[in-house]
Amino acid sequence: MTVGILPQVLSFCMAGRVHSHFEMRISDTRAVRVCLAASIVLAGAVGLSSATRKAGFTPREKAYYASPDQVNFVRPGFNITIVSAKVAADGTASIDFKITDSKGLGLDRLGVTSPGSVTLGFLLGYIPAGQKQFVTYATRTRTSTDGKNQVVQSTSDSGGTYTQVADGEYVYTYGVKAPSGWDKTASHRFAIYGNRNLTEFDMGTNYDDAFVDLVPGGGTPAPRDVVRTPACNSCHDQLAFHGGSRRSVEVCIICHTPNLQDPNGPTADFKVMIHKIHAGSALPSVQAGGTYNIGSSDWSSVVFPSDVRRCASCHDPKSGAAQANAWYTNPSRAACGSCHDDVNFATGQNHVNLPQVSDNQCADCHIPKGETEFDASIQGAHILPQEAPSRPGIVVTLVKVDNGVAGKTPTVTFTLKDFSGNPIPMSTMQASSTNRLALNMAGPTTDYGTTNFGSDVTTPGYVSESALSAAQCGADGTCTYTFKHAVPADAKGTFAIGSEARRVYTVAPGTVNQADTRYGADNKVIYFSVDGSPIVPRRHVVDISKCNGCHTRLSMHGENRNNTEYCVFCHNPSNSSGTGSAAVPIDLSVMVHKIHFGDNMQALGTTYKIGSSDFSDVRYPAFGPTGNPGNTMDCTMCHVNGSEAVFPIGKNNVKYPNGLQDPMPATTAACTACHQSRSAMAHAASQTDAKMGESCDVCHAADADFAISKVHAQ
Repeated sequence: MTVGILPQVLSFCMAGRVHSHFEMRISDTRAVRVCLAASIVLAGAVGLSSATRKAGFTPREKAYYASPDQVNFVRPGFNITIVSAKVAADGTASIDFKITDSKGLGLDRLGVTSPGSVTLGFLLGYIPAGQKQFVTYATRTRTSTDGKNQVVQSTSDSGGTYTQVADGEYVYTYGVKAPSGWDKTASHRFAIYGNRNLTEFDMGTNYDDAFVDLVPGGGTPAPRDVVRTPACNSCHDQLAFHGGSRRSVEVCIICHTPNLQDPNGPTADFKVMIHKIHAGSALPSVQAGGTYNIGSSDWSSVVFPSDVRRCASCHDPKSGAAQANAWYTNPSRAACGSCHDDVNFATGQNHVNLPQVSDNQCADCHIPKGETEFDASIQGAHILPQEAPSRPGIVVTLVKVDNGVAGKTPTVTFTLKDFSGNPIPMSTMQASSTNRLALNMAGPTTDYGTTNFGSDVTTPGYVSESALSAAQCGADGTCTYTFKHAVPADAKGTFAIGSEARRVYTVAPGTVNQADTRYGADNKVIYFSVDGSPIVPRRHVVDISKCNGCHTRLSMHGENRNNTEYCVFCHNPSNSSGTGSAAVPIDLSVMVHKIHFGDNMQALGTTYKIGSSDFSDVRYPAFGPTGNPGNTMDCTMCHVNGSEAVFPIGKNNVKYPNGLQDPMPATTAACTACHQSRSAMAHAASQTDAKMGESCDVCHAADADFAISKVHAQ
């Protein structure tokens, strides 16, 4: 290339495309190379900064780490925007749409005048009068593998045509037409899904979908709107099915209707399929020895990270969905029988011997909400005993710490009240041996696990004391408790005290639904300086709100512990569980990584067991870009503040019984919890010096070539 034509090349290239009228008439591949080379030549001249290349991208995306030159040439990203849609009087349907990059510049769907070819699919469905679910105009016929069963299924459009109307803007005319006499007053949903292939530039494949609702004859559409995508993404991070291009519930439900019957097995109707997948191992049919399969995928081992009775985890009342309450206002045999799949509605078996031949009478017995807990109402039947509305509740608030200095025994002031703000008499707490009120002390906050609180303390790094008998409480619920164990005389920095409390309660006493349950207070943590230095809370690595995105209310150890800020008192680098060959580390950074890594361990021939609990079959629910669950590279599902990429990951070595190294350096322990191969361990060990410590940050720090966020980017 001569210098004379360089500005001409860049006038096209720096706009993010090689235009079809580019006079050099070189091949597409060579055009890419020409433009990339040209942008590199002038990189210094145009003064592109890292801020320029990172704008519009997050550290989770490969494009975030691409060079400024490559970003300005490729213009990564893929967005579908629907401009308009219509169904003509003769049934011809069309949709006007734009495909753009992250900057809003139009893309060539063929990948000629902009890098990366685009693949698109189109859907069109309507809701027939008197019905509640979509029916697609396009269908296909499928035959079972044995040739004995044939079904007609909903499907995407085929045979349509494109007309380009502007840069990145097209009109697609559907191949299928609405039949004669089609209903112009019905709610219609048009949808587009697709991807942009940028693998040639090491930026993966970008995906998007979009939809629009309308009534062709005019009026306000009334589409099916039960569950919205953000509710799913709180646990799955990004819905990504069928190779990754279907990204929203609103698009899924166009096809996944009662019309989507599998000729080889169960229906793929959305409400049935989703209920069964999430119930998984809890399905009565599975517990009786059966399986639940869709195609070649077996979902029988799925354990819902919350509780399948928490219907509002998906049917989020705050989502804005018009029919978010449909789960309790519109019961049906298909929806209810998907979880309760041991019920035979035709015969009445397991349905109090009452056959149910239609859905017409379901709501007569199963009203939205009844008068008592665990009754036949839908909300009542799905109550968890520990969350029964009638429970008085327990709330502990830590007010202050006095005498919290090195060599002294701290006195904690706290309040003990119920949900209504009424004081809970200590005599009430002492009435049952199952009730619990304990205060734990740990420190320093630089990293827990090494402090010795006395020769009689067997818990490594912390001390736990019951306050049930020794706390002094006033009539207003304000209490004080003085620790029996002192802050060590040589202690420095910031220490922490945390609370845990639990009450027992009998729900629906004197009835056949009577149930004894226990529930816990939210754990609270208060920090104090033991040497007069500024108070520095323990580093904020994960947040319980992120855990509860999947778990709804993460509560462990008999309803006692429910806050990660408190969990790290015990789950510290010095603690382990089990003895002999069954001993394993339970440092939170190791334990949580291993648990969520779950069924990925099977390919490595490794396991992780705590007591009788084997976590080797856990299927992490976060989806990867191409639609596979178990995406443990998505660190931000749990981590906050970029903590997954901050060094050092921990201060203290981790007790690692039966590991390849014991004790194990903090960063090595956290990272090899997922990277469990011997070669990964050997790599970490080779980069660690006994005196100087780990050198992980040399290669894996935020700005290094193999930064943690960069190697996990998608």
